[in-house]
Amino acid sequence: MTKKETIEQILLLLREHYGPTKCYLDHENPWQLLVATILSAQCTDDRVNIVTKDLFQKYKSVQDFAEADLKELEKDIHSTGFYHNKAKNIIACCQKLLTEHNGQVPSDLEALTSLAGVGRKTANVVRGNWYGIPSIVVDTHVKRLSNLLGLTKNQDPVKIEFDLMKIIPKDKWIDINTQLIAHGRKICIARRPKCNECFLLTYCTGGQKLQKGK
Repeated sequence: MTKKETIEQILLLLREHYGPTKCYLDHENPWQLLVATILSAQCTDDRVNIVTKDLFQKYKSVQDFAEADLKELEKDIHSTGFYHNKAKNIIACCQKLLTEHNGQVPSDLEALTSLAGVGRKTANVVRGNWYGIPSIVVDTHVKRLSNLLGLTKNQDPVKIEFDLMKIIPKDKWIDINTQLIAHGRKICIARRPKCNECFLLTYCTGGQKLQKGK
């Protein structure tokens, strides 16, 4: 089986088991998604959703965040970790949205990554999940599973992103992000992967090595 055929099978199986999946971060508009994604760094989506449930009731607009008191916002997001930098970045990010983008979240990658606290991963979450622009998001699940499946040999998220862009059909970019996350949560769990239950084991060189090691 060629690499292209292997990838086609992996994509087919992921779709069969998880279908088109939605973003795991709760949001109602692009700026909420942007803030939630900034908060999600080194934090679980579930925890972020707990925090933003009250946060978005308190701060109801980009302007509210832009005018927020730093210490107060730090307390509001404390449980997401790295709260000082996150609070500082959210305020600066929203201030720039007001001054340079009329309070709107841009869809352009360069414009997004020029905002405080926004790297390629965060920008691609917004571009793919809100604007529907084909984008590959490399989080910890995507990074780990891409290596196990032999889709990349890189560890740097940006290099992994470009590796995947070369071999994954563009119309599958958005879905594969959330499908791999779903698989990483349900079966390919980092510290205790359920390789014997995995429908991708046939195509997973990393999983096969783990099985042999046992």
